[in-house]
Amino acid sequence: MRRKGLASMAAQTVASTTDTTTAPAAPSVDLGPAVALSCRECGERTPLSPSFACASCFGPLEAAYELPTGDPEALRKAIEAGPESIWRYAPLLPVPADVADKPNLNPGFTRLVKADRLAAELGVTGELYVKDDSGNPTHSFKDRVVAIAVEAARAFGFTTLSCSSTGNLAGAVGAAAARAGLRSCVFIPHDLEQGKVVMAAVYGGDVVAIEGTYDDVNRFCSELIGDPIGEGWGFTNVNLRPYYAEGSKTLAYEICEQLGWRIPDQIVVPVASGSQLTKIDKGLQELIKVGLVEEKPYRIIAAQAEGCSPVSAAYKAGHDVVRPVKPDTIVKSLAIGNPADGPYVLDIARRTGGAVEDVTDEQVVEGIKLLARTEGIFAETAGGVTVGVAKKLLESGVLDPAATTVVINTGDGLKTLDAVAATSGPTATIRPSLDAFRAAGLATH
Repeated sequence: MRRKGLASMAAQTVASTTDTTTAPAAPSVDLGPAVALSCRECGERTPLSPSFACASCFGPLEAAYELPTGDPEALRKAIEAGPESIWRYAPLLPVPADVADKPNLNPGFTRLVKADRLAAELGVTGELYVKDDSGNPTHSFKDRVVAIAVEAARAFGFTTLSCSSTGNLAGAVGAAAARAGLRSCVFIPHDLEQGKVVMAAVYGGDVVAIEGTYDDVNRFCSELIGDPIGEGWGFTNVNLRPYYAEGSKTLAYEICEQLGWRIPDQIVVPVASGSQLTKIDKGLQELIKVGLVEEKPYRIIAAQAEGCSPVSAAYKAGHDVVRPVKPDTIVKSLAIGNPADGPYVLDIARRTGGAVEDVTDEQVVEGIKLLARTEGIFAETAGGVTVGVAKKLLESGVLDPAATTVVINTGDGLKTLDAVAATSGPTATIRPSLDAFRAAGLATH
């Protein structure tokens, strides 16, 4: 097994995450089509529970399903008639059938923008789209994964929702817990962008800043799960991770549905832990399996910031193991130096004929401004990464300019104003007179 980082954490916490003294068991777990947890390394199956690591090999656990086997056209029509949220895909997710009737934030079904002006700037001759997830309730894709985690928390009887977060997840957990009537307590690095700290705190839960990096925060949370103080706590991205991670599949579902039930040729995905990218691939494979889309080749491209690019470094070196790094980048939402799913990102990039690339902080800012100027989408720094990587790979010939390409923007630029504040301000400051306006050279005819 290649996942040494996960094995180390799992060795400390696997017993506690399956112990009902710290994780109250539900008498009957209804998570829809999810029937078990399956180890991604050895394939061993275990009953549904708040566990994230295989007891046999410490490999990562993920939800296993009994997917619909009936008429694909009937399933397609049922989805299209469903709610305009991720719950339209409930038959493919680890959630009860009545999930849409429960108090939740109803995230998803965000817009897929046909980006013709951006395409012209980048030299793209095929179709270029931006999947803009800034339209979610807390303005990031994290609302998708947290919505699934809330249902697992309910099923297992948890009363506190928690997470380790680089920012967006903390806000999503705070909002979702408030809506569901759960307590929240989230843990963040001490140096996050102020906008994300405020957004996490405004929902009334506890926000704890940890002195250190995200990886330090994550290690602390693994210790908390193993302590009696963590009784009744559901950590969205630790002991609820097998369910939480499935929310990212809905990005793949929506993209294909919004393209008329077809798979794009190329998808550019930002990488922090790598979970989103791996689940987008899983979602595409599931759509093929149930007959909702035709099987075809597709390429998945992983995008990182140069100041935290351990997966990109491993890819370029031809390695299978991802060596941890200390993050040093303005892209704090992607600043995970020891990405749990890094090896799987490498596998998918290589299997699909994709790539893993990184861009500098300066290129990130350029990407943010380019997307804003051409399509009116103000992306957070992670969106600047995906646009920047797309531009870099188009220029180098790695991406096919004639292919149908989707670039993912995971959040709202209002959360990362510091990245562009120094170079985005008034064009001119003038006296309130027409003469002053003319003198500034801004008058047009």
